[in-house]
Amino acid sequence: MRNFAHMNWTQLISNCRLGQEHGHPERHDDRTEFKRDYDRLIFSAPFRRLQNKTQVFPLPGSIFVHNRLTHSLEVASVGMSLGCDVSRHLCAKNNGFIDTLVPEIGQIVATACLAHDLGNPPFGHSGEKAIQTFFSEGKGQYLQQHVSPQFWADITCFDGNANAFRLLTHSFKGRRRGGFAMTYSTLASIVKYPFPATEARKKKKFGFFTSERKAYETIATALGIPMIATDRWARYPLVYLVEAADDICYEIMDLEDAYKLKILTYDETAALMLSFFDETAKNRIRQRIGNEELSDPNEKIQYLRACVIGLLENECVKVFIDHEQEILEGTYSGSLIDAISPVPCKAYQHCAELSRERIYKSQPVLDVELSGYHIMATLMELMVEAIEHPDRYYSQQLIGRVSSQYDISSLDLETRLMAVIDYISGMTDVYALDVYQKICGISLPLV
Repeated sequence: MRNFAHMNWTQLISNCRLGQEHGHPERHDDRTEFKRDYDRLIFSAPFRRLQNKTQVFPLPGSIFVHNRLTHSLEVASVGMSLGCDVSRHLCAKNNGFIDTLVPEIGQIVATACLAHDLGNPPFGHSGEKAIQTFFSEGKGQYLQQHVSPQFWADITCFDGNANAFRLLTHSFKGRRRGGFAMTYSTLASIVKYPFPATEARKKKKFGFFTSERKAYETIATALGIPMIATDRWARYPLVYLVEAADDICYEIMDLEDAYKLKILTYDETAALMLSFFDETAKNRIRQRIGNEELSDPNEKIQYLRACVIGLLENECVKVFIDHEQEILEGTYSGSLIDAISPVPCKAYQHCAELSRERIYKSQPVLDVELSGYHIMATLMELMVEAIEHPDRYYSQQLIGRVSSQYDISSLDLETRLMAVIDYISGMTDVYALDVYQKICGISLPLV
């Protein structure tokens, strides 16, 4: 099934809130609904917890590198620029958009960027892998015969993207209907893979758990996002901008962190960043560095990084505008970063290859992944055993640690298993390590 129904901007940008479709509470200030989304996230506990979740490198020692919180703030900054530039182009082409919500695209994209990593478990991708493989390869394999195929797909493909959508939309015990009660447009902007786990392919990425499928269907229907195949929707257009902001930041900021940690030399880092530009632009940048009398290598790298991010942001806006019709028809494939001009595209690909070999396989990164995987696997094993045998003394002690918002005592096995995943995936790296050490008898609480 291929539906070429054309999405339209006036329907796509909606400030209707999930769970509050029949009226908003009384407002006492002039903030837009999308600014309320942004503020709601900034002041939320899940967002604060990102400060103690690993981005790539181990959490800060003597040198401060990026964690999930600083990464999300930077992605939001780039996302705001991308969204504002796109909305200006759209409004310039269609003056009628000025009186709609289209000028709010920058705020929507920035908010979605803040939220894009909320569902990531401790220790990044190794944490995801530990949850997946506990069920697919580990001691949880026996559970397959006790749960539905859809739920089994959810947990064996567990993904931070789908978990972010759950975190924002699920009504946990004692919480309001609609979860964070975010606007439809903000929520749609974080669903990078608009299909369930049963449709996940090689990369095992998907956009929402079975328990949140109806929420996504409600949003997609209201915004006019068409189905392009059975159980697969077209991407919401603003997803491309959120993805681009993330692509730009993680690649370029990882280079800067690698330089700070002396994994890359100054000359290597500077050469990589200059490779995004043609000779004329390179000379202009070198001249500017000279005119500013920048002698501090760190300051030079920061300036080069700003130049690269500015270039990539402009390039991605151009790709989006050039392919607007395909994006609105749901026929555009790939990411914006893959379609930028040849010189920066080649440089970006080279940086990605170098990152895989020199950064992501460096010893500090591998050490965190190995330790994190073991910690997460152990927590999963002990907590799942506890909910399977809740009458045991040790099980009761473990269950007593879990917040009341997680329905860990439900009579339904799938609900209990998801409560365990909610609890463990919501931990910070530091808290996961602390719980692991305590329940394994490695450390005792200080009196």
